[in-house]
Amino acid sequence: MFDFLKKKLKLFEKNIEAEIESELKKEEKLEKRLHAESQIQPVPISSPAKSVDTTPIAPVIQEKVQHVVIRKRALRAQKQVSEEKKEREKQIDKQIEESIESELQRVLQTRKSIEEAVFTEKKPSWIIDEKKLDELLWDLEMGLLEADVAYSVIDSIKKDVKQEIGRVPFDKGKAGDLIETVLKNAIGHVLKSNNFDFNKFIEERKKPVVIMFVGVNGTGKTLSIAKIAFQLHKLGKTCVMAAGDTFRAGAIEQLSIHADKLGVKIVKHGPGSDPAAVAFDAIEHAKAKHKDIVLLDTAGRMQTNSNLMDEMAKIKRVAKPDMIIFVGDALSGNDAVEQAKRFNEVVGIDGVILTKVDADAKGGSSLSIAYTIGKPLLFIGVGQGYEDQIPFNPEWMVQHIFEK
Repeated sequence: MFDFLKKKLKLFEKNIEAEIESELKKEEKLEKRLHAESQIQPVPISSPAKSVDTTPIAPVIQEKVQHVVIRKRALRAQKQVSEEKKEREKQIDKQIEESIESELQRVLQTRKSIEEAVFTEKKPSWIIDEKKLDELLWDLEMGLLEADVAYSVIDSIKKDVKQEIGRVPFDKGKAGDLIETVLKNAIGHVLKSNNFDFNKFIEERKKPVVIMFVGVNGTGKTLSIAKIAFQLHKLGKTCVMAAGDTFRAGAIEQLSIHADKLGVKIVKHGPGSDPAAVAFDAIEHAKAKHKDIVLLDTAGRMQTNSNLMDEMAKIKRVAKPDMIIFVGDALSGNDAVEQAKRFNEVVGIDGVILTKVDADAKGGSSLSIAYTIGKPLLFIGVGQGYEDQIPFNPEWMVQHIFEK
């Protein structure tokens, strides 16, 4: 599932991570060079605990040391000096030595402070160059287009990625995790653009709730209706199916089979009859029998056929549905997005069901369809069983896109 999309996103992660690691290595080399240069000091004393070699000490201190040595030699040569004078000279020598020791301690403390500042100062982490980021985002855009992601969705993802990466500092060893987090946030923003609680909607609407299903042939619309009936039955709701696809005898038969399996009442007319009349009769039956929901099937019309689309608008005027759901095929990629746009223009779409998501290697339509038309993605089909239609969860999809 979503293998192609995963591949393109992973490629972007690797490319930008490689760029970040390369720049961080350059920064690390520069820091080491600057640190090495900072070690060249007039007083190269490594640690207070080590013995100090007075040879390279500052000239003033060295001069004082030499003075002590000379004075001591002079004192030993003067054998005739009185005891009082000797005591006075000892005191002077002691003062000089204490002064030298004090000066050395100050030098050591200063050096220690400098070293602590060098090692503990927080160095600014590297931020990716904007020009290089644009190049990598261009590669990401091409990859997403190949994965059938709509351009408006790509544009949203790129903007979010650029905004987050452009202001977030990267540390060595953590770039990969951060890039994945940025991508997850960007894609999650797209998927969470519209949220809708289907069950709450059913509970709050006046009964019977009329739901009209639209979409082209072959998308799995009839099976999606059966799956919705199965789900509503589990919630304790009663349903009526309306076989509004009167242009194909097979469609009426197919819906009848599902109704029998699920124990759901179906209202149907003969092939070629007026689908609006079928919808009217189903709604009246639901009112008379106090049913909760009417599930109205319609013919699978191509979005380019204006006459058939106009008839779809007529069914809407008669049925006055509480909700119109577009059923799209995930495998059709951007075609599903264009179909949804067209149906939304003609009849107005309130939500989307995307079928065959489990077989979708690209994943572009799953990202694009709801965001493009500004309507919520209600359910996704992940199999052929009645239970294989699950409420759409953005976290679920993000997890599957980025799973290892």
